[in-house]
Amino acid sequence: MTNDALQSKLAFLPEQPGVYLFKDHAGDLLYVGKAARLADRVRSYFLKSADHSPKTSLLVGQIADVETMVTRSELEALILESNLVKRHRPRFNVVLRDDKQYPYLRLPVKENFPRLSIVRRVQKDGALYYGPYTPAGALRETLKVIKRVFPLATCAIDIDGRAERACIEFEIKRCMAPCTGNQSQEDYHKIVRQVRQFLEGRDRELLDDLRALMEAAAEREDFEEAARLRDRLFKIERTLERQRITQIASVDQDVVGIARQGSAVDLQLLFVRGGLLIGRKDFFWPQSADAADEELVRGAIEQFYNKEGQPPRELLIPVEIPDADLIARWLSDKRGETVRVLAPERGTKHQLVLLAEENAASAIAGHLRDEETDRQAVEELTRLLRLERPPRRIEGFDISNTMGSQSVASMAVWEDGRMKKADYRRFKIETVIGANDFASMQEVVARRYGTSEGLARPDLVLIDGGPGQLAAAMDGLRQAGAEGIPILGLAKARGEKEERIFLAGRKNPIPLKPTAPATHLLQRIRDEAHRFAVTYHRRLRGRAFLASRLDRIIGIGEIRRSALLNRFKTLEGIKGASDDELREAGLTTQSIRALRTLASSDAPDQAPPR
Repeated sequence: MTNDALQSKLAFLPEQPGVYLFKDHAGDLLYVGKAARLADRVRSYFLKSADHSPKTSLLVGQIADVETMVTRSELEALILESNLVKRHRPRFNVVLRDDKQYPYLRLPVKENFPRLSIVRRVQKDGALYYGPYTPAGALRETLKVIKRVFPLATCAIDIDGRAERACIEFEIKRCMAPCTGNQSQEDYHKIVRQVRQFLEGRDRELLDDLRALMEAAAEREDFEEAARLRDRLFKIERTLERQRITQIASVDQDVVGIARQGSAVDLQLLFVRGGLLIGRKDFFWPQSADAADEELVRGAIEQFYNKEGQPPRELLIPVEIPDADLIARWLSDKRGETVRVLAPERGTKHQLVLLAEENAASAIAGHLRDEETDRQAVEELTRLLRLERPPRRIEGFDISNTMGSQSVASMAVWEDGRMKKADYRRFKIETVIGANDFASMQEVVARRYGTSEGLARPDLVLIDGGPGQLAAAMDGLRQAGAEGIPILGLAKARGEKEERIFLAGRKNPIPLKPTAPATHLLQRIRDEAHRFAVTYHRRLRGRAFLASRLDRIIGIGEIRRSALLNRFKTLEGIKGASDDELREAGLTTQSIRALRTLASSDAPDQAPPR
């Protein structure tokens, strides 16, 4: 678009709220912004008297076209802006590199016997959601505490009080067996209430209720129940002493902290639920010197909460940001109740922001150390392998099977200093029978590079293995017409501790020092490919093993077996299903009886996957 055409567009911009999109001469999107009045906001970029930051000046110098999208309100413009940034990731916007859904605990309180489950999408279904928990270890730790302290059912069966016998969870006192009628719905919901109090940080209320229940049990001389409540009370008090970071309020809070070192910026988001720090999320930008704190905080808030997540009641931020009231309205709409956005300057809430900033400062130092180590590793690999250019993308392959059965392969990807899980791939071996890792490696490499799949070509291919696996992988590259991709094998010589690099056309391998950055990088990629392959193999092996056991039952053919696997997933799921559910899946009374016998038997030992 000519300069005259751009000026003509600027002269006829809408006066309504909306979103504007700046593009360069090639039509690529540079920046997405929102405005209460599009005409005023867009023209402000082109005023000769404007005092722009270096980043904005660079942006304006590349603008060749502008598009606008009118909305009915500034709030709609905010939502549209966030969606467009997430979809197109313009290079002048603050863009979060993380795009995963985060785990929540779901408690369906309207059910007769609610049970906790892990979900990654918050829905308006009447259930209660707690989280997000990140990293996932925080969620596992919380579930471990709840399972140890609160006897809440964890099975997936339909609880109607008519089960013939209780499971092992009842024997070890981690469930009161409502499935057999041993616990009433009213008593079960008392436990549910205690779990809610724990997750919502209502510590005093929870402890007072338990003491009252314990004293009531003692008064009616139910000393076994009183002792059980006493033990639960003690465990909860010990847990709260270790985990609570503040006792001032039970309000849910997310806390933002930001730190800078050189041109690098790190932003930490702490998740505080009822005074309990349940997790944190880290966002790192290696080159963001020109972005102001206000811009980074605002961009992170918009993109993070644009997902299906549940905003907290309070969002504590380190700096005042433009449109804070508008963002608070948007978050309130998502939550369904009022959300406050605060930049505290003193008191306990300010201390939480300082804690987030301390985490950010610690994280940025770690990121920079990792970047330097990866830079050294890439330089070392470039020199050792005599590559034409430093590798930015490395793809690692591994094979996994059990005595030749259920053979699978995996591909893990390292790109620009981090594992890129969105590009991981897994393969079922299709043309190889038996335990032939060489032929399996040839097949999977040929399949990967014989089709683009929309993935970028790597600068280096890593094979887990020595000369045999390397030769097979090279045959796969030739079969795919991709001989030009550099490739290496990584393995230890027999009886040796040092890793060695095997290269095509080179008789002797290259030894690697155990402490060298290149060694650590290659091991990280190789180990990740191995983990990914073994995880996939175990899943397929489990389904195949279950299918083979089901085949021994009269009345279960291929169609009914598939229906059982699709509906109940695992043998535990089938074992926990009610007779009515099994009849709905097409089983007869005789087949159900045989299935119960099979499900209760011990599984034979299986060889571990390679």
